[in-house]
Amino acid sequence: MPKPDVPHSGPGICFPGRNAAPGCAALTRELGGEPAGTAARMTSWLLVEQPGSWGPDALEDVLAAVFPAELLEAARAAGLRPLLIRKPGRHVRTPGAPRTVYVASGLPGNRWIERLDLADLAELSRLDLEAVADGCPGHGEPVSGPLFLVCTHGSKDMCCAVFGRPLATSLAQNHPGRVWEVSHVGGDRWAGNLLTVPDGYLHGSLAVPEAELAAKEALSGNVRLDNLRGRTSAESAWSQFAEIEIRGRTGLRGLDAVLAVTEEPDGDIREVLVHAGGRRYEVVVRRTVSAASGPSRCTARLVLSGFEAESVREV
Repeated sequence: MPKPDVPHSGPGICFPGRNAAPGCAALTRELGGEPAGTAARMTSWLLVEQPGSWGPDALEDVLAAVFPAELLEAARAAGLRPLLIRKPGRHVRTPGAPRTVYVASGLPGNRWIERLDLADLAELSRLDLEAVADGCPGHGEPVSGPLFLVCTHGSKDMCCAVFGRPLATSLAQNHPGRVWEVSHVGGDRWAGNLLTVPDGYLHGSLAVPEAELAAKEALSGNVRLDNLRGRTSAESAWSQFAEIEIRGRTGLRGLDAVLAVTEEPDGDIREVLVHAGGRRYEVVVRRTVSAASGPSRCTARLVLSGFEAESVREV
């Protein structure tokens, strides 16, 4: 039987019991984990409303009822990220109720969102997944972004529910119609996670005040640097980190003001070329192991890897 979502108990009592190990998100914060360069790659999205509780495999169960496996695999390989969404608050599933579906592209220079309202989930099979993955619009009614998606998938990892739900509740009160709870976006240790669509920026380790500041920046067409995990359409974690490094040095905040354009791999070191504010920078990025600990409530051993900029020069 699927494990139900974990009721919210607040970060302060995330894992009750005097001798209980802390959750991975709480331990990551204690260890001073840095989220820069940890965003999963996503260039486009399929967001399917699924009210009610979510089991660990809820997303796959919903998609398997609509799309052939090979079609989904090809779309995901092209950068499409399917996710379940639900309205913040009490999770009740009403049989036969219409569903909201969003498709979106997050590529620089090609960001858009469209909405479809479906009477039956089976109607979703008519969607051209390949076109969505390629960033081609024309599937539903265009809507203005951004949407704020907060991971609360507690049956995947308890930390997502405990740290995510306060964010979703607060953001929904201040930005009605823009906020959805979302299924697993990757990186439970960085809960609370906030994904902004179609901007394509993922923030982690957020408390409510930090989430509100990230949303405020997004509504202004900018990116908040603090707690930024990365641009999801970047080619790699190294490119994500290089962009964040240059944003920190230049103060540039526009969505496309800082973009990594090429990278040369050499094991754990990569030279990343970044265009920023009409200038070009070469950033040499090294992967590091920043901290190790164990166990946490969520895993037998927590190892935090990270990145550092060995050098930055204008070219």
